[in-house]
Amino acid sequence: MENFDFYNPVNILFGKGKIAELNKYVPKNAKVLMTYGGGSIKKNGVYDQVMSALEGYDIKEFSGIEANPHFETLMKAVEIVRSEKIDFLLAVGGGSVVDGTKFIAAATFFEGDEWDIMAKRAPITKAVDLGAVLTLSATGSEMNNGGVVTKAATKEKKAFGNPLLFPKFSVLDPEVTYSLPKRQVSNGIVDAFIHVMEQYLTYPVNSPVQDRFAEGLLLTLIEEGPKAIAAETPDYENRANLMWAATMALNGLIGMGVKSDWATHMIGHELTAFHGLDHGVTLAIVLPGLLTKLKEKRGEKLLQYAERVWNITEGSDDEKKTLAIQKTEEFFQSVGIATRLSDYNVGQDSIDIISKRFIERGYVGMLPDVEVTDVAEILEARL
Repeated sequence: MENFDFYNPVNILFGKGKIAELNKYVPKNAKVLMTYGGGSIKKNGVYDQVMSALEGYDIKEFSGIEANPHFETLMKAVEIVRSEKIDFLLAVGGGSVVDGTKFIAAATFFEGDEWDIMAKRAPITKAVDLGAVLTLSATGSEMNNGGVVTKAATKEKKAFGNPLLFPKFSVLDPEVTYSLPKRQVSNGIVDAFIHVMEQYLTYPVNSPVQDRFAEGLLLTLIEEGPKAIAAETPDYENRANLMWAATMALNGLIGMGVKSDWATHMIGHELTAFHGLDHGVTLAIVLPGLLTKLKEKRGEKLLQYAERVWNITEGSDDEKKTLAIQKTEEFFQSVGIATRLSDYNVGQDSIDIISKRFIERGYVGMLPDVEVTDVAEILEARL
């Protein structure tokens, strides 16, 4: 196992009715900006719960944060925070709202071109405090210090992170996910699954604790995911298990001391930037192609995954690895995600543009086994 430093200060408030406890955690004298997306929180009762819990607080609102938050939109919120001297941000929504709010927190005190926070990983030395009320299980942003923002003008989607951007607290009430469209539930399941895979299916470093933890999360998603999609009415225990699995998938724990990748995400981000595809969809498209390309380079971990997660114990090593990749893709399909580029009318012209971007950038993920020249082959296998 490699050396690591682990730090996660997020206070998690999990369960039914926990939104009512917000007034215990939002500072009483704070000037609050509540951020959210398209307004679904006003239809499903979450907005009313938040406002009731924070009765008497000085609250302003900023709505319209996109599913893939736009830099341009978020900068409008930054101006409000600066002009109104906001000192606490409350993100009410899914991972995109939380990601966007983290950027607002970082950009408020940033001097210079705020896009440099993503593009140049410019240092963040001060940030506005924030908390979150989660409405969608997917990204894990509620318990980490990172995010992803898209610059609409240039179709660039880039990540950022800093310890100052950990939420002070996050409220996770599984009941607020009941009103979600099945499409968003599906995307969340796939997103959480591939967050685990990015940290787990790389190279062995003698890390049995992280491996078993990761495999447990994968098995939980495999068991609970199809139940959520098939259910006519939401089941609390099912949604609770999915919510907690998604949080644990990317709160840093399973990535400590091991090799992580993120090439699937980097390629997927380009598909979102150019075509507006849901984040979870892009990951489901890319991962089978990437695993097929790396079948030999990551063979040892892929065989472990085949045996421990999919119970594949018979056949040659190549047959086991191939079947594991097939079962992974079938799982994505079982939760309602189409897994081919052609399903979304994405063709060779887009592959050429995306491949060129990676060649110019000079890297794909965090590991050298995925080369920039591999991107075209990975995507062409997914047509």
